[in-house]
Amino acid sequence: MNEIDATKPDRQTMALWFLGQNGWVIKSPAGKLLLVDPYLTDSCHPSRRGLDLRRQVPVLIAPQDLRADMLACTHSHKDHADPDTLCPACQAGRIGGFLGPAQTQAVFAQAGATESERRVTWPGDVVELGDIRLHGTFALPTDTSDLTHMGFVVEVDDGPKFWITGDTAWCDLLAESGLDHQPDVIACPINGGYANLSHWEAAELTKRVNPRLAIPCHYDMFADNSCDPRMFAASLTVKGVGDKYCHAQPGKKLVISGA
Repeated sequence: MNEIDATKPDRQTMALWFLGQNGWVIKSPAGKLLLVDPYLTDSCHPSRRGLDLRRQVPVLIAPQDLRADMLACTHSHKDHADPDTLCPACQAGRIGGFLGPAQTQAVFAQAGATESERRVTWPGDVVELGDIRLHGTFALPTDTSDLTHMGFVVEVDDGPKFWITGDTAWCDLLAESGLDHQPDVIACPINGGYANLSHWEAAELTKRVNPRLAIPCHYDMFADNSCDPRMFAASLTVKGVGDKYCHAQPGKKLVISGA
């Protein structure tokens, strides 16, 4: 958090820190801080289905140390809206607000976020946060336990658009949603298991939407829900867009700019 606080992104850029799985910290030139899907515990282990869901990525920020103007969740699954992360963050009182689709709202409330701190969003909604705009995007739910999955295009004034697809199964409407926003950079799951995009489908999405960079995510946290990111790089190469591959190392700052 000290490194994040000290970072001052240049105009027309945004700074990103990957937290593993689908967790992101995003900082704007005006200093606004956005958290997306921070999973910072080992609460998915043990798995009720007998899977190896022990945490594989180090906890880079303790939940009680989180500071942000807004924390957004793409859906209510525990590795995205984690009660054991959200509760200490709420208690510490350094999160300005909690944003997410319908089924995340109960998780926020149970974690201690007040009604005034919670905001419902949906695909097509636009939320302003200083010089940041969050555009809600379509996602196809991966199971029936949460039918309000979504993604976010995060945009800064006169700067880049960063599309976090969130967990999603493949469908043509997903690519159409991405094309509507013309993102500069996308981050998409590549793990393929449990109805998420496979590395091949993520590469097809990249080819259709045509961002400058494509970052794989949701492949690294659990041994039984993983994929080697080189498979995504290879799939991009086979589809003729291998130059778009970008690897985000957990905890290492990545600065992106507009076109």
